[in-house]
Amino acid sequence: MVELDQYKYTLSTMEGPLKELGSSLSLDGKKERIVELSRYMEAPDFWDDVDRSQKMTRELKNLQDTVKTFSDLETQYEDIGMMIEMGYEENDPDVIPMIEESLQEFTDKFEQLRLSTLLNGEYDKNNAILRLNAGAGGTEACDWASMLYRMFTRYAERKGFSVEVLDFLDGDEAGIKSVTIQVNGENAYGYLKSEKGVHRLVRISPFNAAGKRQTSFVSCDVMPDIEEDIDIEVRDEDIRIDTYRSSGAGGQHINKTSSAIRITHFPTGIVVTCQNERSQFQNKDKAMQMLKAKLYMLKQQENAEKLSGIRGEVRDIAWGNQIRSYVLQPYTMVKDHRTGQTNGNTDSVLDGNIDNFISAYLRWITTGEKVSDDTEE
Repeated sequence: MVELDQYKYTLSTMEGPLKELGSSLSLDGKKERIVELSRYMEAPDFWDDVDRSQKMTRELKNLQDTVKTFSDLETQYEDIGMMIEMGYEENDPDVIPMIEESLQEFTDKFEQLRLSTLLNGEYDKNNAILRLNAGAGGTEACDWASMLYRMFTRYAERKGFSVEVLDFLDGDEAGIKSVTIQVNGENAYGYLKSEKGVHRLVRISPFNAAGKRQTSFVSCDVMPDIEEDIDIEVRDEDIRIDTYRSSGAGGQHINKTSSAIRITHFPTGIVVTCQNERSQFQNKDKAMQMLKAKLYMLKQQENAEKLSGIRGEVRDIAWGNQIRSYVLQPYTMVKDHRTGQTNGNTDSVLDGNIDNFISAYLRWITTGEKVSDDTEE
């Protein structure tokens, strides 16, 4: 059968990449570390230092998951080969859809694991703090911010991540002016760092009685949630701390106490806010942690730009600065202007299916590989 010949060829092209993936994962080293951590966990005083114990426990689980995932891939590769041989022997067309489904599942798992090998940045494994700000476009932009908020929360659900809302500000008429969320999960920052930049929407606006096509913009800022103390000096005279009453979605304290915190850093113009925690002191600590992380990442970026001579980040939330365009009319297309990655299924993308854009971005920053040349819509 022609289908079996095609599947056999496709599977054979994966043999080399599968071996390369195993090599890049340094599985022997991971197995040795698993044995070492398991030995530590058997010590009677292991839980005396809770923070250290929890970090080691998470590390052990991540290592075990990686080793098991690759082992399952090898087993699945062999099983698909056996299914193809059985198909030849029995000449049974009913086996075709089974092989096709298994091969697709194998390819998806392989790509996901391969993608994780590109997450080798200092804070890629950390949780992520993501902030959306509505830009040019008024109410339309606020609605666009709410659509992106849903997209990222749906993406987090797909990945098995949890989401905490740290700050929320409703739009005047509809949507969201700004929202800050913390996405908790392994490699959350490594994946979501690709989303930093301006996102552009083109559609027939539901808020325009004339039914005209309208363009709106939302900026997305992403930084790692750095739990450890960062060696960044923040002088009292360089900041202003404001308290205000919480607003938007939240717990029973919302709109009852002035516990929300806003910190403004004068030298850089950075503003961080937090209203999620139960007390003003907790919100202040979280906001200060966010400020230090933001200043640290800004310093890292400036150092990198000095070394490479690249252009700094564009800050205007407006035309010409977008990293990605989402066009809903007159045709449907989502296009990333950095990598050339496109997807014509806009509903799927806005429902959180952004893995192909993240994968393309990680390949681009690691190898310089682009899907195609960028063209402006």
